[in-house]
Amino acid sequence: MESLTINNIEIEVQKKNIKNLHLSVLPPSGRVRVSAPQNMNDEAIRVFLITKIGWIKQQQEKFNNQPRQTEREYVSGESVYLWGRRYRLEVVYSNIRNDIKIHGDRLVLQVREESSTEQRANVLNAWYRDNLKKEIPKLLEKWQKIIGVSVNEWGVKKMKTKWGTCNAEAKRIWLNLQLVKKSPQCLEYVIVHELVHLLEKKHNKIFTGYMNKFLPDWRTTKAELNAQILDYMEE
Repeated sequence: MESLTINNIEIEVQKKNIKNLHLSVLPPSGRVRVSAPQNMNDEAIRVFLITKIGWIKQQQEKFNNQPRQTEREYVSGESVYLWGRRYRLEVVYSNIRNDIKIHGDRLVLQVREESSTEQRANVLNAWYRDNLKKEIPKLLEKWQKIIGVSVNEWGVKKMKTKWGTCNAEAKRIWLNLQLVKKSPQCLEYVIVHELVHLLEKKHNKIFTGYMNKFLPDWRTTKAELNAQILDYMEE
């Protein structure tokens, strides 16, 4: 993949078998991507992008102003999220074992008193990962039957700029760990999105047609996902 830098903005350039230029500013970080016809030269693409710099900055500003969690210290009183619901973190100390339990609107994190911020983060992220992995198989089973595809492998990992990815050749999908913090329908939308890529790799009219068929309200859920509070991300 190539890239161009204009006004200190790095822009990914993808050349495809298409007729027109397509410009996107992607959540959650405001990453910029342009898809261009394969026979279009770089100078023509650059001229097009220069005319769109104002619009690009406007879209990036929207993402920059979106509510975002502060950097985590993993101390009592912080807000944490599970399936779109907000909980107040309560840290308790024990030399027996690490543990996490939910009591009403509190998420109780039990750790050793001398535990570091990184160690507390690891305990919480492992718990998040377990929660997410419990929900994925049932959704995959449901939607693989509906869509008529099957995956050979799936996994969970932390991603800064994508909610999910699909390797159509290997029939493998990855899902962003942060989805466990969003509403359940957001996870379902991303799973459907990635499974549809097994039918159509590109984000084109064919892909959109499949999404409309299988999940008619997908645009609403996509907007909800992109509007939800973002996690703190190191620059």
